[in-house]
Amino acid sequence: MAILTVRQVLELPVVRGAGPQLLAGSAGLDGEVRWVHSAELAEIAPLLRGRDLLLSTGIALPDTAEGLREYAVSLSESDAAGLVIELGRRWHQVPTALVDACAELELPLVALTHEVRFAAITQVVGERIVNDQVEELRETHRVHETFTELSIAEAGPREILEATQRLAGAAVVLESDQHQVLDYRTGPADIAEFLADWPARSRGLRMDGRTGWDEQNGWLVTQLGKRDRGWGRLVVQAPERPSPRLIAVAERAAAALAMHRLHDRDRDSLVRRVHHELLLGLLTDPTDADVLRRCELTGLPVAKRQFVGLTLRPQVPDTSLVESAVRTAYDLKAPALVCEVDSDVRVLLSLAASANADRIVNELANRVARRHPIVAGAGRPAGRPGEIDRTLKEAQHVVDSLRSGATGQVVHRLEDVHLRGLLTMLADDERLRLFVSRELDALKEYDELVEAVRALLLHPVSKSEAAASLHLSRPAFYDRIAKAERLLGVSLDDPDIRVSLHVALLADSGWGGG
Repeated sequence: MAILTVRQVLELPVVRGAGPQLLAGSAGLDGEVRWVHSAELAEIAPLLRGRDLLLSTGIALPDTAEGLREYAVSLSESDAAGLVIELGRRWHQVPTALVDACAELELPLVALTHEVRFAAITQVVGERIVNDQVEELRETHRVHETFTELSIAEAGPREILEATQRLAGAAVVLESDQHQVLDYRTGPADIAEFLADWPARSRGLRMDGRTGWDEQNGWLVTQLGKRDRGWGRLVVQAPERPSPRLIAVAERAAAALAMHRLHDRDRDSLVRRVHHELLLGLLTDPTDADVLRRCELTGLPVAKRQFVGLTLRPQVPDTSLVESAVRTAYDLKAPALVCEVDSDVRVLLSLAASANADRIVNELANRVARRHPIVAGAGRPAGRPGEIDRTLKEAQHVVDSLRSGATGQVVHRLEDVHLRGLLTMLADDERLRLFVSRELDALKEYDELVEAVRALLLHPVSKSEAAASLHLSRPAFYDRIAKAERLLGVSLDDPDIRVSLHVALLADSGWGGG
């Protein structure tokens, strides 16, 4: 809520026209004024509310220095905002005793050197205060409506943070219970300075209540969750003491985040969602400074590191694979982004430049494989952030290139997928599609002929073995091969033809064989 201060009252035209002179209490000029009263009683203090500004001509004030001091003390004890004396009716100069007492009490004392109607001052100040209160009610209603709509829509953290930043007009940070920045929205100030050394600064901050203001950092902090089971904090940039409205915005945002968590049910989903967004950001542009900063704040170091992309593909549906990968990376002390994408678990490891990347990747995948049936694809280590997209794509490419039902080793790399890897990489290339069409379209209507050609290619040394693999007699198998040759207009004894068909079948369906 915008507050009206003593300083602002003195700057109003109706007061400025009376020639105000500040005699004492300059330290209290920025104190709040909640109302203005005019009174000539020496015992007025008990009738005042806190932060009232008193107007007086001094006619009924004490004659003695001691009496004036007691009068000033009574106003200070009632938490008056200040005292304004109009000169001319009783005094042409405010008594020194009153000035000294107000200075000692840091109570603003103002002399008006020209006559003014106190009713005019009261009216103008009253209208200003009432207008501010009405505006505050409108803003409170706006805040209430905004977060109510977000809660009804089951909005996620992204939408809630955007609304909070918009209402607060300042940077907003969502952090985990481990003091890692999960997400943030920038404000008008430099976000880099605001986020600098975040984990250490956040760990050093302790609050007595659910919401508090840290003056040193300029943070308005609201805890998320119960005191004994908090799951994070919401921080709003507040270099000056936050207004009640800003506190309300922060607390309503925290409530909306808590409501989302209840809807979501997955206790770890927020972190996974953040990791998912960061991985997509790195795949889109690994040099994006904001994405890299968010990686650092989330706990993934990016300076002087090497990075390895890893894709874990479950052999059966497995909802606990993500959790297992996260726990294993933590046990290996390997910082990682981990999330699920289209049933695969995608992992980006950040390792020390001197670490044995292959050993760590193998250890992680093998530990996970002891509890979950998986195959894994690993990209080549990337020596700088700008190559992160390459290692992530390679890992996915390797897994996509594996033959269905592949067994044996857990972790596969580019050198393990050979021609299949190249064809997987070119899967969306129109030229490859045209090649497959030219080679196979003539056979596509005859599944038994496609299977016969496939068996021949899988058993290039022995047609008898090829026939046996289809449970056909040799004459029947030879008949199918002859029909295929007539449809294709080629000889299947030609090595080049066999290679072409082999490549086309691999590219067409990724068929699994021996």
